[in-house]
Amino acid sequence: MFNKGDKVTVLDDAIDGVVLSVKNNTVTIATTDGFELDFEANELIKMGNADMNFNFAGQNLNQVLKEKEIPKPRSFIKEKKTKETPVPEFDLHIEKLVKNFRGMSNYDILTLQSETAKRHIEFAIKNRIPKIVFIHGVGEGVLKAELDFLLGRYDHISFQDANYQKYGLGATEIYIKQNPK
Repeated sequence: MFNKGDKVTVLDDAIDGVVLSVKNNTVTIATTDGFELDFEANELIKMGNADMNFNFAGQNLNQVLKEKEIPKPRSFIKEKKTKETPVPEFDLHIEKLVKNFRGMSNYDILTLQSETAKRHIEFAIKNRIPKIVFIHGVGEGVLKAELDFLLGRYDHISFQDANYQKYGLGATEIYIKQNPK
């Protein structure tokens, strides 16, 4: 059935080679990796003859060989992109809050800014928004100090200076812990 020089493949393994010798029912092959291995004749399939159409348990040769192929790794891995919702930013500069602030005292301005911040914090807590950013500017630090005082009154809120590259020194990030224990 097998002759010296026949190209063969192993049925249940990903090994190909060339027949070196046949003794009784044992066939010695030289693998493509350079090893000499012995197999039973019923474990091998002769390769290279297109006219052969053997059936193995109801499957033809091509189906058996296709099943034997080691799947090639994909050249790329498709990553699932998660839609990252942008962090809500609230600008507390007075010119962003009212059209005309002339005639307002510094106390009125600071009160309006802190009330606006408080409203946004309450909204974020109520709607389970995990992170918000307040843009307060640098200035003399009065609004930042007022924000720090306001945020310190909430138990489940932590805050820090926001990303310097994006906001500079004039913003604060607030993290709201949703399930405190």
